[in-house]
Amino acid sequence: MVQVGNLIIVSGPSGAGKSALSLNVLQSLPGLSFSVSFTTRAPRGFERDGIEYHFVDNRRFEELVESGELLEWAEVYGNYYGTSRRCVDEILGRGDDVLLDVDVQGARSILRKRPDAVSIFILPPSFQVLRERLESRKLDKAYVIEQRLKIACSETGHYRSYDYLIINDDLGKSTDEMRAIILGSRCRMKARAQTAERVVATFGGVNEEDS
Repeated sequence: MVQVGNLIIVSGPSGAGKSALSLNVLQSLPGLSFSVSFTTRAPRGFERDGIEYHFVDNRRFEELVESGELLEWAEVYGNYYGTSRRCVDEILGRGDDVLLDVDVQGARSILRKRPDAVSIFILPPSFQVLRERLESRKLDKAYVIEQRLKIACSETGHYRSYDYLIINDDLGKSTDEMRAIILGSRCRMKARAQTAERVVATFGGVNEEDS
């Protein structure tokens, strides 16, 4: 029997380093897969369809919503983003953990449906560092950066509702911390219940008087 994987939710303001951090962990931790989200925004930089995102138009996105294909969806910065329910369940079903990079609204929606999910919030070391990161990557116009910073101010207040918090001031250290969180989640009693039952069965079961 294949052990069902864990659902790992990662949130944080734009520019906090979620993408770089997630990529590092995905490349270094076996048994972890990334759920590719749907979005109506245009590709940025070297983004590829089906790799970073599934890029679709508004009509196709509406069809996904109406068919119940999305585990969660939200409008962010004027574009729609959504998580494929089927993709997540297929990965979990084969025993791998699933990493989801979603905003605060999406995380809240998923946790209502999947309360056993592990949630991690990523914070930059300061507001000024966040501004510098957004400006240095040169992906957005000045007014878009200001919009992202304004939204970041409201998003950061939700960090207390997450299971874990990473202050991403050093990518290497933050990568180690996320790896530790995910590895630890695999050792949770609920996550290993089925495996434990099989092991205990080899001892003839558990004597209730000793449990």
